Amino acid sequence: MKKLKPFIPFLFPVLVVLFGLIIYKVLGYEPNVYTIIINIGSAFILSPRIKKIPKENGTEEQLSWLFYKKILK
Repeated sequence: MKKLKPFIPFLFPVLVVLFGLIIYKVLGYEPNVYTIIINIGSAFILSPRIKKIPKENGTEEQLSWLFYKKILK
């Protein structure tokens, strides 16, 4: 999991581009305000977040996706 940690901040823009390609190229929609809001909103919901949790031994980082939580060391 430590190998993935430097790339976590870059996952949101990658997801925006990926959803943009799906919406505009595969589904064939025109870029407008609604498709852009759906694109960015779905990328925001599916992007991971890192939470710092205070513990007795120090702070612990927790990586949380939509329905998945993993403790980073």
